[in-house]
Amino acid sequence: MLRASSKLLARQRNRPGEVPDAGGSGRGARLAAIDGLRLVAAVAVAAYHYLGTTTPHFWGKDELGDFAPALHDISRYGWLGVEAFFIISGFVICMSCWGRTPAQFVVSRVSRLFPAYWCAVLLVIALVLTARVSHLEAATPIDLRTVLGNLTMAPGPLGLSLIDGVAWTLWVEARFYLLIAAMLFIGLTYRRMIAFCGAWLTLAIIARELHSPVLDEFVISQYAGLFITGTALYLMHRFGQNLVLWLLAGFAWCFELTVLNDRVAGHAAKPAEGGALSWAVCAALLTLFLVVLALAGFGPLARIRWRWLVTAGALTYPFYLVHQSIGIPVAKGLLKVVPALGPLPSIAVALAFSLLLSAAIYRTVDGPVGRMLRRHLTRGMSPQDRRVATAAPEKAERSAAVPQLTAPGGPPKGPETEPEAHGVGSNA
Repeated sequence: MLRASSKLLARQRNRPGEVPDAGGSGRGARLAAIDGLRLVAAVAVAAYHYLGTTTPHFWGKDELGDFAPALHDISRYGWLGVEAFFIISGFVICMSCWGRTPAQFVVSRVSRLFPAYWCAVLLVIALVLTARVSHLEAATPIDLRTVLGNLTMAPGPLGLSLIDGVAWTLWVEARFYLLIAAMLFIGLTYRRMIAFCGAWLTLAIIARELHSPVLDEFVISQYAGLFITGTALYLMHRFGQNLVLWLLAGFAWCFELTVLNDRVAGHAAKPAEGGALSWAVCAALLTLFLVVLALAGFGPLARIRWRWLVTAGALTYPFYLVHQSIGIPVAKGLLKVVPALGPLPSIAVALAFSLLLSAAIYRTVDGPVGRMLRRHLTRGMSPQDRRVATAAPEKAERSAAVPQLTAPGGPPKGPETEPEAHGVGSNA
């Protein structure tokens, strides 16, 4: 009975989407406001790809600045949604891995990320092949080597083109997961996480100073401050606020806003296409998002329990995967077939299509395939030794053939003891 109660408590503690309260009591509550922030970040990225791009004649002969000047000027900052996703990741990944083994963490990440990603890649391939058969222009290069490399979720490091344009962010996330997995092998505690974040931030600064691509590949210096700040906010959520955590978050945020200038410069455009972005505006927008995340983690927004936010949060990942590589070709194809429709209505239809496609992927792939993958990966992490299983019957037969040398009543019995309870409440 004790073992069953312990297992039930463990399942409740590790239920996806639920986190212990600030006191660490283990009583879970869904932070729906964070799901809402995921939605905000996804909408921002989609706005940038559809309306904020500075590519000349992206939607044909009309320029975005001509038919939607206000939307274009605002959407040019939408790429900050990627940075927002990384802050959220620092919070929720630390939340989801606390109390788990490294194997459980790996299984949860693989089963969560890969089914929808594989589905999105295959859908893009199908779209490109359909365009080729129909003698239509397809911008995405497709060949067997590129497809195989993209299925690993790391086509960039392999020197291949991205089939799904947003996949570069998944490789950044994967390296963050690797660092967290290493900490799980050591063992997660409050002080160890503070030491880990401090060491990570220091190494990120050193990587910048040395201009070391090798070191930077591990410490992800461009985005380290985002992950660390999100982690510090989760520690505040779990253990309460204190000066140490605020200093950690403050140093990480100062570092991040400093290196953010590289990303701002990378999104600059020619004066005729909109010119450079304002670093001050980018820093202010990102800081505002951080404040709202803090309010959602351990402030008044943490009490929000709106179910529609949870649903929106579940659709965010598949929508993020398909909105650019599938949604934009749909909008351009629609605009070419029905020119009178105009860019903005075509964009609205493509976004609606992307949202419906995301719901379909979540219902048919993300949920069912994810659960199946999780079940088989869990078994694969703890396989039974077949040699032991096949040797057991043979050993029993040999034992039965050996004459018994003990008295008919069996060996003398000593005082009985209660079996030792190994691994109560654990996975041992």
